[in-house]
Amino acid sequence: MTDAELARDIAAEAGALLLRIQGDCAGGDRGDREANTLILARLREARPDDAILSEESADDLARLDRSRVWIVDPLDGTREFAERRDDWAVHVALAVDGRAESGAVALPKLGLTLSSDAPPPLPAPQAPPRLLVSRTRPSALCIDVADRIGAEPVGMGSAGAKAMAVVRGEAEIYLHTGGQHQWDNCAPVAVALAAGLHASRIDGSPIVYNQRDTSIPDLLICRKEWAETVLAAVKDCAA
Repeated sequence: MTDAELARDIAAEAGALLLRIQGDCAGGDRGDREANTLILARLREARPDDAILSEESADDLARLDRSRVWIVDPLDGTREFAERRDDWAVHVALAVDGRAESGAVALPKLGLTLSSDAPPPLPAPQAPPRLLVSRTRPSALCIDVADRIGAEPVGMGSAGAKAMAVVRGEAEIYLHTGGQHQWDNCAPVAVALAAGLHASRIDGSPIVYNQRDTSIPDLLICRKEWAETVLAAVKDCAA
């Protein structure tokens, strides 16, 4: 089984578990805990020599000496999960030498799991572009960029849901500032890159994973034809 196939199978299995938990109680804490247990057990069985970085486990810094590190978010969008919304996700990704190499994002409420080995073809873009922002706390910079480029800002829940909306053609741009961690975007970036999208920090620099500091403060995932325009607008609005 390839790494991408493994990521897809585990993400889908964790998603099915989370749907059952949501049906019982919609408890985010229980969902985080039980999905994390499932994912770690599956990864340790299938790839015992690889390191793991999970939002829901203590960080073992021995990972810094490893080339292959699985980076997972068992439940991305705990608030949306508790509210029984559709825009939450499961992230399972493999970073190799700091790059998001393989990954999968499950969208359990939509019955979908998107993976880096079989991304869907990009549909035709919409004009004006739709720019995805945080549903509950969109940053002023993101709104300013949307205004500058003539985009329609659209609020949505989890990072995985927003990134996969761009992959699925439901938006053209996902711009985030204000803080994330490696587990928030490693799997979405792996799938987005495989789909032929642009993915970077908002200064245009590449995203490097398996760093000591898990923080990744900002992110841009978009169609390649919009990357230069958005990056220039970010620079102008931040000046």
